[in-house]
Amino acid sequence: MIKMSKMPLITLFMVSWLMAAATAGNFYQDFDITWGDHRAQILNGGQLLTLNLDKASGSGFQSKNEYLFGRIDMQIKLVPGNSAGTVTAYYLSSQGPTHDEIDFEFLGNLSGDPYTLHTNVLSQGKGNREQQFHLWFDPTKAFHTYSIVWNKQRIIFLVDNIPIRVFNNLESTGVPFPKSQPMRIYSSLWNADDWATRGGLVKTDWTKAPFTASYRNFKANACVWSAGKSSCDSKSTSAAFEDATWQDQGLDAAGRNRLRWVQQKYMVYNYCTDSKRFPQGLPPECKRSRFL
Repeated sequence: MIKMSKMPLITLFMVSWLMAAATAGNFYQDFDITWGDHRAQILNGGQLLTLNLDKASGSGFQSKNEYLFGRIDMQIKLVPGNSAGTVTAYYLSSQGPTHDEIDFEFLGNLSGDPYTLHTNVLSQGKGNREQQFHLWFDPTKAFHTYSIVWNKQRIIFLVDNIPIRVFNNLESTGVPFPKSQPMRIYSSLWNADDWATRGGLVKTDWTKAPFTASYRNFKANACVWSAGKSSCDSKSTSAAFEDATWQDQGLDAAGRNRLRWVQQKYMVYNYCTDSKRFPQGLPPECKRSRFL
C-alpha cells in the first residue's frame, strides 16, 4: 500500500514491529494535560490516557515536544453510545495567526448513526480544505490507529494504515504547504452541539455524560524541534533515523487503489467538488488530482 523499500514483506513487517516497539510512547513522558482538571487522566503507568466531557467542561492534552516532519500514530477509542454534539479532536498545530495545522476531528452522532471523520489542512493560517468521511467500522467498539505522515512532499492521513487522504506539496503552483513551522500534537474532547451533529440540529444529551474517549500506543517517528534545531539534522541514532521511510513516503499502486476505495465509498464531503462554496473557481490544488 505505502511505497517502501524492496526488502521481503515478512522482514519489513518484523522491522516495522520492532521499530514500533522501540518508539512506543509513555503519556507521562510525552504529554501534558492542559485543561479539564480531573477530567483528563493518565492511567496504567502511562500506557493509557482518557479524556472526559461533562456539562461543566471538556478536557485536553498536548505533546511536550514540537515536531517538524515525521510520522505520528495514535490509537483512539471514541465516545460510545449517543455521542451527538461532541467532538474529539486530534491534530498537529503550530501557534500564531499564520499557523499550520493538520486535523483529524471526530464528530459524534446519535446511537447507531456513524461518526463523521472531519479532516483539514491549514497552511500559513489558511484552511478551508475540508474532507469528511464515514468509517467502515464502529470506532467506539475498539481502538483504531489514526496516523499522520508529514514530509516535504506530502501529507498522508491514514486509518489503520489505510490512506484516506493525501495533500501534496504544490508550492510550485502557489499553494502554501506546511514546511517551516514546528507543530505540537493536541487532542481534546469538547461540546460543539451548535454545529457538530447535523449542523447543530441534534444537541448533546447530558444525561449520558460523562463522555469518554481513550488513547493508547502513541508513537512519534519524527524530527523533534528544540532550540531552533531539528533532531533530524543530527547524525545521532535518534528514533527519526531508526526508521526513516516516512521521509519520502508516498503511495504505490495498491495504496492509490485503497485511497480511491475509501474516497468513493466513504467520503461524504470534499471541498474540491463544492463549486457553490467557491463561485470564483475551485482552489488550485483541486485541479491537479481527483484524489487529494
